[in-house]
Amino acid sequence: MAAYCRYQNNSSRSKLTAFFLFVLIILPPNVSGCDRDNDNDSLHSCETQRQSADDGNKRNVLGCRALPNPYLYHGRIEGDGPNISVMSNCANPNGDEKREPTKYVAFENTNKELGGSELASSIQSVNDSLYKDFKKWKFASQKLLRQFSIDKEERNFVRQVPGAVFSRVLPTSFKTNIKMAVASSEVVRDLLDIHPDVAESELFVAFASGNTYLEKPLAHRYGGHQFGSWAGQLGDGRAHLLGEYVNSKGQRWELQLKGSGLTPYSRRGDGKAVIRSSVREFLASEAMFHLVLSSAMIQCGGTNSTMAPRKERAAVVLRLAPSWFRIGSLEILAKSGEIGLLRHLTDFIIDQYYPEAAGLEGNSRFLGFLSSMVTNTADMIAQWMSVGFAHGVMNTDNFSILSITIDYGPFGFLDGFDQSFVPNSSDDEGMYSIGNQATVGQYNLEKLRDALIPLLDSAGVRRSQEIIAKYSDKYHMKLMSLFREKLGLKEATETSDYLVALLLQVMEENRSDFTMTFRQLGELSLDQLANGDIAKRQWALVDLQDSGLFKEWVRLYVDQFSPMNDEVDLERRRRMNAVNPRYILRNWMAHQVIEEVEADDFEGLRRLHNILKNPFTEQEEAEALGYSARPPPWARKIRVSCSS
Repeated sequence: MAAYCRYQNNSSRSKLTAFFLFVLIILPPNVSGCDRDNDNDSLHSCETQRQSADDGNKRNVLGCRALPNPYLYHGRIEGDGPNISVMSNCANPNGDEKREPTKYVAFENTNKELGGSELASSIQSVNDSLYKDFKKWKFASQKLLRQFSIDKEERNFVRQVPGAVFSRVLPTSFKTNIKMAVASSEVVRDLLDIHPDVAESELFVAFASGNTYLEKPLAHRYGGHQFGSWAGQLGDGRAHLLGEYVNSKGQRWELQLKGSGLTPYSRRGDGKAVIRSSVREFLASEAMFHLVLSSAMIQCGGTNSTMAPRKERAAVVLRLAPSWFRIGSLEILAKSGEIGLLRHLTDFIIDQYYPEAAGLEGNSRFLGFLSSMVTNTADMIAQWMSVGFAHGVMNTDNFSILSITIDYGPFGFLDGFDQSFVPNSSDDEGMYSIGNQATVGQYNLEKLRDALIPLLDSAGVRRSQEIIAKYSDKYHMKLMSLFREKLGLKEATETSDYLVALLLQVMEENRSDFTMTFRQLGELSLDQLANGDIAKRQWALVDLQDSGLFKEWVRLYVDQFSPMNDEVDLERRRRMNAVNPRYILRNWMAHQVIEEVEADDFEGLRRLHNILKNPFTEQEEAEALGYSARPPPWARKIRVSCSS
């Protein structure tokens, strides 16, 4: 998961970065846990989603035409933090309340909203040292509680929740041994101002697992379009919002547990998370962040030996993002006719996260917000495509209102280039294939526009459609810019765009490995390319060297750097190797690590985590593990679903 944080990033590839703070906690294997009937059951059951969809029009439910080359998606569409920790415990998945109540920790919550010189003074004091005693660490004031109406029913049972944005609900406490599996020390240190050693403390692990907390947590009510159909009320079915922290840089982070127990929004398969989905989310968020994408990061992970009925152990993730609001947060209010609450929440989002629109009034305010969402969504999906990332479940309830990547479920990175690649085995119709992602991005923006219509007058409604219509051009411009970078091309010309399109065509015809083709093009000199001097080590290019079309592409590509000299070539290779990773999170790598974690061996998880933090640098340990080699044949058999 990746979430965006609206703070300036030094990289030109992304101006928005967010983090998951991931703590993986594993429960003992003799404790009953998550209720999951089969491999396709999940937090948001894909089986349920498909059954509720219009069976006769699944492929066309987006109202968009098929694109001959979605990677080069251009022209109009027809129709419309980080995780701190993961811990696990799966008591009482069926919704009864016969579980040990979680108790408040006796922390004095004296932190408050600061501004001006008071904030500057606070920032300076925090910069002097990191928190070495977790008892002194505090949340900011309860901003969300002050801003929004809270569900008056405080008993925890599954129900429809009208007229509220949040419900108060306690996490399920763990009665069994909790283990910290992995932690992102950078997130603990840089985002939470906590000394990394504190992440190993008993008190911090208890906090990151939901066994203790500073304030009574919240579960968020939202809806969403799933696989093209309105699914009604969804909400945080296994997540608890712990609070907001303002760090020494003045950045605000919302801390949320995932896999921490039942809520009023739980459905079949909700409550707890299995180890494999938690490990995958941690690794994905870390990988995506270090690829400099629009992603939330997971910081640490822990394990607990609670078991699901399928004898799977469970885990909890503590994750951070500037906000966990989604497109579905606004949709549920518009669909329910709660227009006053819709306006209030939209105004809050604009004031907090969209300063470019906050000073505007009337239509301009909401249209400015929509315009920023269009730009940011186009950028995010172009970034996904530039590294071959397929999200897998692009429902509007999984689409952040900040255009950040969240809810890493049945995702996947491309091996052989194939625009029909579908990482989610539950997506029988291929609605969320990697080649459809740009189209789905516009569909989701249309649903956001629909939710905003009650706030617009007739002129604003017309203008909103014009704003959405700009999406395809924005996406195409961003995508081509990223792919020119991947090829070391500086200028935007017809030839450079043709080179991108031609290479992708050659790669797809030969199913060339997406990541290593671009990486290995930057490892060879132009002379080596021109002469066909491709070593066996460049295995992705070996797959292409007999293609006549590839030879034509090489000729045109080399001509772009004429007159050629060593200095020009070295600069080209430097630029390419700075944006083309050598290591990505392939499913087979995650699969191996998950098996080890399930056996209480965390060494491989921590090793892979460290490797993914430096994806552009060749690493001896990674090479020995085969992480840049051709994927093993058995990797083709790996299938992931919403519960993966």
